[in-house]
Amino acid sequence: MWDAIVVGSGIGGLAAAAALAKRSKRVLLLEQHTVPGGQTQTFRRQGWVFATGVHYVSGVGPQEGPEGQFRRLLEWLGDGSLRFAPCVNPYDIVHLPGFEFGIPHPEAAYRAALHGRFPGEGAAIDDWFHACHEARKAGMALMASHDLPAWIAWGFRLLRGRQADRWSRHTLADQLADIADPRLHAVLGARWADYGAPPTTAPFIEHALVTGAYDGGAYYPVGGPARFAESLLPTVRAAGGECRLGAEVRQILVENERAVGVEVVEGGSRAIERAEHVISDIGLANTLARLDALVAPAWREQASRLAPGLGYVALYIGFEGDISGAGATSANHWIYDSEDIDRVWRQPADEDAPGLFISFPSLKDPAWKGSPTAEVLAVVDRAAFATWLDEPQLSNDYAAFKDWVTQRLLGQFNRHFPTLAPMVRFYEAATPLTQRRFVRAVGGSMYGVEMSVERQSSDALRLRTPVPGLLLAGQDVTGPGVQAAFMGGLMAAATVEPALWRQLGR
Repeated sequence: MWDAIVVGSGIGGLAAAAALAKRSKRVLLLEQHTVPGGQTQTFRRQGWVFATGVHYVSGVGPQEGPEGQFRRLLEWLGDGSLRFAPCVNPYDIVHLPGFEFGIPHPEAAYRAALHGRFPGEGAAIDDWFHACHEARKAGMALMASHDLPAWIAWGFRLLRGRQADRWSRHTLADQLADIADPRLHAVLGARWADYGAPPTTAPFIEHALVTGAYDGGAYYPVGGPARFAESLLPTVRAAGGECRLGAEVRQILVENERAVGVEVVEGGSRAIERAEHVISDIGLANTLARLDALVAPAWREQASRLAPGLGYVALYIGFEGDISGAGATSANHWIYDSEDIDRVWRQPADEDAPGLFISFPSLKDPAWKGSPTAEVLAVVDRAAFATWLDEPQLSNDYAAFKDWVTQRLLGQFNRHFPTLAPMVRFYEAATPLTQRRFVRAVGGSMYGVEMSVERQSSDALRLRTPVPGLLLAGQDVTGPGVQAAFMGGLMAAATVEPALWRQLGR
């Protein structure tokens, strides 16, 4: 009998397991893949190492305030070995045809840079930042109403409830409509792939929260993203817990209307593991799929209104030579083929991606020992891969389609970075099918449930589920991204062990 079972070892599951272990709870952490970490895992191809989902993180700076909270929580939960290196400043660079703008931190520097580049748009720029501040306050109230203890939620609703309700229906496109200059419009909205929803559907609250999180700087884990799992798992084991890999949870067991454990398959053998609490870090849809169809019908009906989000194609590139000498830095590049930043890649075999995100992780990590790398991401409509998403085996026509898309994406990279093109020695692409295979993402989605105004207000996405003893953790609850998913796991643990709520103020 375990104190808790955590299903899924993404950053949310790791946070939940480590936090409960801090309260001397024996936790069984189950991971269907052969390596832990979910989207924080890394993989090796020949002499190159690539990250799957971490390109930069916020909240890990040396500051004492919110800009360093994530770091302090990781230090408290982990073995103390995790470190972060700052990215260059400006850390994000937006590219439009004939135009380039570097986004610096802190916010005062970003605002000043915008005023300097767009001198005729001063009032619009100031209004934008005021709106961002108000939306972030509303976002905290909205999160409180769904996930925090009742007494905290009551206070937030009293202070911010009306404001939260108003902002919760406001999209990024609604706010950008007030920006007349098309280039300023593009710069302010360009980074929507950080949470996976274009301006027409993206909640402005989410955009304000995610972009504002980098006010304290952008960082990269020293030693690579796999260091998250390596630093947190010792805490779990020290309290008598385990992390089992290759352990697929087939069913969440419910007895007398309460979650009591899981049925798990390891190496072909079936076993039943029991616990007082089950925390699911595998997403809403995957969680419901592991419950008996008759359990919580109202919850299922609410969840049916939420769709998986967009997918992406990632191109992993390995180089030979000094890429920094050829112009690469630790900055991220947001490249658009026009000022219309709202477009999604709909026909990847027949057209270039309208937008690219390009990162050079080997230049972000001072402990990097291998050959240099780049990662290229393009947000894609999952419908382009729908033919193969439900196939148990990869077919020859999918392989040909993937190769065509890979070559197209590589060609785009080479055109934007011609000095790096001769140095390319390796490349491999991942598609929504890759997401489905390795992290069981429903429909191969990039960030789980679609980021939308409907998602933010949905009662289906709460820490406490309608099944007593079963909780949700990770990005479907709190929002996409490493830090948000981590907080989702920590709050799930605090729901089990209320004494942990005090730690959120670290």
